[in-house]
Amino acid sequence: MINKTSKANKPRKNSAFKNLMSIHWWMFYCYIVLFIGGAFMARLPRDFVVRGSLYDFHKTMGVLTMALLTWRILTLLRVWWKKYTKRLPKYSPQWLQKFALHTSLYIFMWAVPISGFFFSNSFKNDNVRFLGIALPDLFPQNSALVDLGRNLHFWLAYTFLAFIILHALDQRKVVRGFWRRITKQKTKLT
Repeated sequence: MINKTSKANKPRKNSAFKNLMSIHWWMFYCYIVLFIGGAFMARLPRDFVVRGSLYDFHKTMGVLTMALLTWRILTLLRVWWKKYTKRLPKYSPQWLQKFALHTSLYIFMWAVPISGFFFSNSFKNDNVRFLGIALPDLFPQNSALVDLGRNLHFWLAYTFLAFIILHALDQRKVVRGFWRRITKQKTKLT
């Protein structure tokens, strides 16, 4: 005979929360590539042979993260709907702090790529591509705004990185578990 209480406490394999966490980690990997790649290519000389290809790859990753962000927000709304239709959260200072941090992260997840579009579109029309397809310009070409776009993208990205570090510190247990899984996989491979 199957115990109903043990079955009810078991998480479903296709739960919305599990999907949300999966998207979270995919975006984590994308942001690592974006941050490292962005910092690397910004230091390259203008005449470097593959510089243009690196920028195209960076822009493609930015578009991919925007698509993942859209999927993530839709999934988050499903999670919230399931969770908060049953009962509202306890509005404690700790809950408000976590809510403010996560809201800030979502704002940066949106603002950094949009500032990248602004930077790219200000520099030149039709230069944001995704898998070789030129995406519509969100902003008009305006060479007077290139420096503003560059500065916005730079400062928003590094402020976002600071908030990611705050998030990692807030989620120390999760980060330690993630690190153990990675190191355990490395030792199995060697």
